[in-house]
Amino acid sequence: MTDRAPAGPASPPFRPSMLIYDRRYRSMTFQVIVFIIVMSLVWWLIGNTITNLENLGKDIDFRFLFSRAGYDIPQQLIPYDNDDSHLRAAVIGLLNTLFVSFLGCIAATFLGVAVGVLRLSNNWLFARLMTIYVEIFRNIPLLLWILIIFAIFTEISPAPRAYRGEDAQNLFLGLIAPTNRYTSIPGIVAEHSPGVLQIGRIAIPWLAILFLGLLALAVVLRRWINARAQRVQNRTGRRPTTWWINLALFVVPPVAIWLIFGLRLTVPELTGFNFSGGINVDNSLVALWLALTLYTGAFIAEIVRAGILAVSKGQSEASFALGLRPNRTMNLVILPQALRVIVPPLISQYLNLTKNSSLAIAVGYMDLRGTLGGTTVNQTGRELEGILLMMLVYLAVSLMISGVMNIYNSRVKLKER
Repeated sequence: MTDRAPAGPASPPFRPSMLIYDRRYRSMTFQVIVFIIVMSLVWWLIGNTITNLENLGKDIDFRFLFSRAGYDIPQQLIPYDNDDSHLRAAVIGLLNTLFVSFLGCIAATFLGVAVGVLRLSNNWLFARLMTIYVEIFRNIPLLLWILIIFAIFTEISPAPRAYRGEDAQNLFLGLIAPTNRYTSIPGIVAEHSPGVLQIGRIAIPWLAILFLGLLALAVVLRRWINARAQRVQNRTGRRPTTWWINLALFVVPPVAIWLIFGLRLTVPELTGFNFSGGINVDNSLVALWLALTLYTGAFIAEIVRAGILAVSKGQSEASFALGLRPNRTMNLVILPQALRVIVPPLISQYLNLTKNSSLAIAVGYMDLRGTLGGTTVNQTGRELEGILLMMLVYLAVSLMISGVMNIYNSRVKLKER
């Protein structure tokens, strides 16, 4: 005969008062109440907006996106003219936003990491100079930096005709010509071009497709080679040398493309009143990119410095005891551990940089704010629809950036066992 465990006390029957006084139901009750209040507020706002629009003789209509835009956009990554629709103009603005944001994130990351490391340098002069940079750029509004840098380009830089004659000002490094209208930089041409892939009005060079394909293949092969080396190390205790293979994966394909297709740099040359032979980058883009880079780089530098200081000093002492030099210690020991602290706030800086790019309207760079949220709204009078679409686009872009960075963060964070 087996002993049976005594039965616990029976649960009391449900009573409505338990929704407030019983903690098993109380949290759910409060959540339902808050949800109802929020939904009621949203319903009231939507209804009130629709009623006010009807009183003004307006309705919510997005057909304006397919009407003729009628305005020009100086900066274009894909073909566009003023006979295209407002939708295509918005796409041009979105591509411009993504382009300057991508360039800004890359440059600000390199600058921020370098400055953050130098702030901890034993060299007193370097450390103080980096501190001055961080404090100056971090404590002055971004809009002012955009206007200051744009004013430097437009007011101090010479006109293109100043580069003519014996007394002409030399190109910077013999390659770059800053002017008061644009900055002319070298271009790349192929003597044996394989042509372009035509998709509608968009022409994509086959060389660019080949380069990106080889780059993606190199990334995949690098991961496979490193994973194989890790398996060998786990099995034998010795890791095969792979640095030269990884280096070759990223060096050999570009060099081969350069030699096979005869790539060469074309230095800007003054012909008439403008430069030709290179790429003329509008000063509004250059000023916006520089301002976003310098401003965000100051914040990233502080994040990097804090991440490095969060790593125990014993890690450095242990690596020095093993004979590692300071630069190898920083690259192999300190920074990999600091990334776990650096990446989460770094995501916020990337999001801030992307959203801060909407200040481009101050210097005439036609991004999403300047096209969909600016000229299109002014021409069509559809301010509510334009602002809503712009908000949704910025929300989607921010969520995508956050999602990608969160995936990377999950790969570098400390794994618990």
